[in-house]
Amino acid sequence: MDWFNADGYWLGRLLFTEGLAAIYLTAFLVAVNQFRALIGSNGMLPVPDHLATASFRRSPSLFHLYYSDRFFAAVAWTGAGLAALSVLGVTARLPLPAHMLVWFAMWLLYLSIVNVGQVWYGFGWESLLLEVGFLAVFLGNADTAPPLAILLLLRWLLFRLEFGAGMIKIRGDSCWRDLTCLYYHHETQPMPGPLSWYFHRLPRPLHRVEVAGNHLAQLVMPFGLFAPQPVAAIAAGLMIVTQLWLVASGNFAWLNWLALVLAVSVLPDSVLGVVLPIGTPAGSGTTPPAFVVVVIAVTALVLVLSYWPARNLASHSQLMNASFNAWHLVNTYGAFGHVTRIRYEVIVEGTEAAHLTPDAVWREYEFKGKPGDLRRRPRQFAPYHLRLDWLMWFAAISPGYARGWFVAFAEKLLQNDAATLALIRHNPFAESPPTFVRARLFRYRFSTRRERRDSGVWWHRTPVSDYLPPVRLAVGPAGDGANRG
Repeated sequence: MDWFNADGYWLGRLLFTEGLAAIYLTAFLVAVNQFRALIGSNGMLPVPDHLATASFRRSPSLFHLYYSDRFFAAVAWTGAGLAALSVLGVTARLPLPAHMLVWFAMWLLYLSIVNVGQVWYGFGWESLLLEVGFLAVFLGNADTAPPLAILLLLRWLLFRLEFGAGMIKIRGDSCWRDLTCLYYHHETQPMPGPLSWYFHRLPRPLHRVEVAGNHLAQLVMPFGLFAPQPVAAIAAGLMIVTQLWLVASGNFAWLNWLALVLAVSVLPDSVLGVVLPIGTPAGSGTTPPAFVVVVIAVTALVLVLSYWPARNLASHSQLMNASFNAWHLVNTYGAFGHVTRIRYEVIVEGTEAAHLTPDAVWREYEFKGKPGDLRRRPRQFAPYHLRLDWLMWFAAISPGYARGWFVAFAEKLLQNDAATLALIRHNPFAESPPTFVRARLFRYRFSTRRERRDSGVWWHRTPVSDYLPPVRLAVGPAGDGANRG
């Protein structure tokens, strides 16, 4: 079936599916490690409370049938196990129906998690992983030639991801139009990486080149994805370079890695075979008629659902990172339509003082990824996703982003809750919980070269205001809760 099969993309499909499986594995492990504190039965935003007000139609999930923390852990571990088998290449060698069932199961399991994850799972890369994962179900196993239609749908997805991000920038902040956004972004991005200080200290003309290169990759190159080879491969290659630049300069969970594996699917075997010294893993190329029918049906579905994101791309009131259906299929994407010029950080502190006096000693909680300790160099965590750290960045922008969970977070610290403490790097009250917890807002900036050389600090900070006044646990007939001191 020359019209159906893409025989020159066996290696690209292999790298795409194994890369996607590795991202799935990361996402499921993140869920295993963090869910109890965030959305568990005793978490900050418990799933049972959410399910009491959410319908299956609005948030389809297996957890509408049953929820317990043990069942959630079983779902996440099952997804991780299936992803690990796929990374090892076991799934690709299964018969086609079993292969499709494994990929469908991963998609369904992760969909079930995202749709009860609430604000902790409100990131664009969650929908992106689900959309990519859904298309991967129909890419075929090692004995089936890659379907051309699905490869083209992956390019359409990559187009929306890149072009949507480019358009939201051009339509949004003026600094993208005058090429000055990178004067600020490396310093004010949600979670800087170990090289972000150096990127921020690049000469300003190079920052302008960075922005211009971003516009080229996001506003021009996406159209090349639908051109004949080698133009499509060149466009994808330039996107890979820009995504690796983003990987080096910050921590954006698995967003950049998903963009990378999507771009790899555009590269033909004739290109990948030169770069990678492995043989083309072509199988028999057989294509069952039923598989053809399914792929055509899925293609038609995606084309119909593409109306909404396509209309959004053309709209002057463009939405950023939005899903138009509860199944997270054919979404719209975008990032940093507005770049913050000043970095604020919420610093959480506790004290063992029985009564609050000016002499009370306050000690800081240290988070794993977000800035805190001025001498601690930012770490690399992506593609791993530190959900609490990311929400703390939003909380620093506006207290409205923390409404609903921040007081609950303070209460967990007052209890020395083990699941919550596992999300942070250092608990200064390991022996016994604090009597009071508070939060203060600081302005942070990267140290200058001279400050870095003289004192060894990566950050400089100045206090701005109180964020959360001191609170303590109050014990009464209604039980424990966090009350202001």
